[in-house]
Amino acid sequence: MSGPYTIARRLGSDDLDAHAIAAYDPEAFAASLSEKPAVHRYPGSMAKRVQQLCAYLVEHYEGDAAMVWTGVGTGAELLARLRALPGFGEQKAQIFLALLGKRFGVRPRGWREAAGGYGPANVYRSAADITGPESLAKVRAHKQEAKAAAKAEKASTSGSSKRN
Repeated sequence: MSGPYTIARRLGSDDLDAHAIAAYDPEAFAASLSEKPAVHRYPGSMAKRVQQLCAYLVEHYEGDAAMVWTGVGTGAELLARLRALPGFGEQKAQIFLALLGKRFGVRPRGWREAAGGYGPANVYRSAADITGPESLAKVRAHKQEAKAAAKAEKASTSGSSKRN
């Protein structure tokens, strides 16, 4: 979770600035994310994604990420805004919506429903539900269970297709 701070420091600032990141030379920006320790496991592709997101924020929200959720009337509207962000599909948008609602008090009408399975209280499915070591362990356990179930489903499906 130190990536944003590390990026800001490597760019010579204490704060992230979407305008500055969007305008930064792409090769130099990728190199800054690649410095040891790298900001991400895949620093080159992450640099490209971060710059795309910042460019989108500059173009649509004056470079202010908070404007994505400021003034929205419904959870569905917020979900649509999140889905429109580069690199955000349905699942990531729903998790981010749940994170905004659960951790930051951004709760437009219908936000829990728009967040899908990540919206309910007292579930441990994503980063939106992590408040400390205990909840982190529960989220990890949920992810392991989901992975095992998907693997079992795949095995049973491929087994039944071999029999037919």
